[in-house]
Amino acid sequence: MSLDGIECTLSKFADDTKLCGVVNTLEGRDAIQRDLDRLERLGEEWIESRPEEKDLGVLTDEKLNMSRQCALAAQKANHVLGCIKRGMTSRSREVILPLCSALVRPHLEYCVQLWGPQYRRDMELLERVQRRATKLIRGLEHLSCEDRLRELGLFSLEKRWLRGDLIAAFQYLKGAYRKAGEGLFIRECSDRTRGNGFKLKEGRFRLDVRKKFFTVRVVGHWNRLPREAVDAPSPEVFKARLDGALGNVV
Repeated sequence: MSLDGIECTLSKFADDTKLCGVVNTLEGRDAIQRDLDRLERLGEEWIESRPEEKDLGVLTDEKLNMSRQCALAAQKANHVLGCIKRGMTSRSREVILPLCSALVRPHLEYCVQLWGPQYRRDMELLERVQRRATKLIRGLEHLSCEDRLRELGLFSLEKRWLRGDLIAAFQYLKGAYRKAGEGLFIRECSDRTRGNGFKLKEGRFRLDVRKKFFTVRVVGHWNRLPREAVDAPSPEVFKARLDGALGNVV
C-alpha cells in the first residue's frame, strides 16, 4: 500500500507498522491524528484504541507501567519451572541449574532493559521464581535464599538485571554499539579524579516512571564502578571485572 503523505515517522518490522511522532503541541497532535486517519483508510480494519499493547513480546500500557509484563514473565517462568519439577526425577544441581538457565531464566530476562521492574512488588514477584527454582535442588532446601544463591554461585535477579544494564551501557559507551549510543548518555565534565574517569551526567526528572528508564537508572550505578572496570579494554574483560565489583555489593 502507498504511504505517501505520511508526516510522522513510520517503522516497519514483519507485519507490524508503527507510527511515531512528538505530541507536545496541538500541531503535533493534529499531525499524528491525520496520519492515523490515512493509515486507517488504507487498511481493511478499523484501528482500535487499547489501554495496553504487546510489541515484540513486551507488554506496555498507556502509562508505561510494566507491572503486567512482570506478571506475565513470572507466570511463564513458573509454568516452565513446574514442568521441570514434574518431568525430572533428579534434583541434583548438575541437572536443575542448566535446565533453569536454559528454559526459565530467558522469560525473566528477555529484553529486561526495557521492561525492568518499576516497583518492589513486581521485583519480589519475579525473585520468587528464582527462589522456587533453587529450592528444587537436593541438599539446599534447609538453607535461606541468600545462602542457596551463594552456594550455587548465583546473583539475585535484581543484581543480574543491574549487571545486564551495566554491560549494555558499556556496549553503548565503549563497545560494539558506540555509534548508536552517542545520543543516549551525556559525559560529565569534571576535574575531580575520585572514582572512575568516565562519569556520566545524571539528569533530573519530575516523573518517577522516567527515572526507571534504562538510560536514566543505569547512570548512578555506572558512576560508582571502579576505574579498572570502566577502563576495561573489551566487553569480556569488563564482565569479569564487573562480576568482581558486584560480588562486593549487598
